[in-house]
Amino acid sequence: MSLSSEPVWDYPCPHTLDVQVAPEHIDVMRHTNNVVYLQWLEDVAWSHSRALGLGPAEYEALGHGMVVRQHQLNYLHATRLGERLRLATWLTAVDRLSTYRVYQFVRLDDGVTVFRGSTHFVCVDIAEGRLRRMPSAFHAAYAAAALPAADTAL
Repeated sequence: MSLSSEPVWDYPCPHTLDVQVAPEHIDVMRHTNNVVYLQWLEDVAWSHSRALGLGPAEYEALGHGMVVRQHQLNYLHATRLGERLRLATWLTAVDRLSTYRVYQFVRLDDGVTVFRGSTHFVCVDIAEGRLRRMPSAFHAAYAAAALPAADTAL
């Protein structure tokens, strides 16, 4: 894969964020520590949410937020110091209580998918920490960005 070509994505039209493996990401095994991938999930998910008009300020103003109910993490290939990665995410399903998000991380120098994962988020009332239906602004933004069901059948 040339450096200028787009990675081969699992789904169309990803929201992406580029990162580079830095010294602080490396563990005793001389590769990116597993917990760093979890931070990258959060980073690309927030980037996507902000792009949809729902950042931390909007969560606060509406008194609701999306919290993780479950992650699935699949580490496919190690990444090492200096490697450039493109983090991609998609919303695959949205209902009044939940969003479902998938991730694919690709090493840019060779086009190899190094990680895949998914997250189930649920909506909570920030003040009480209790499960709540999404405010209409959440549902409208997230549902509009979700992949059509036919695109998620991999």
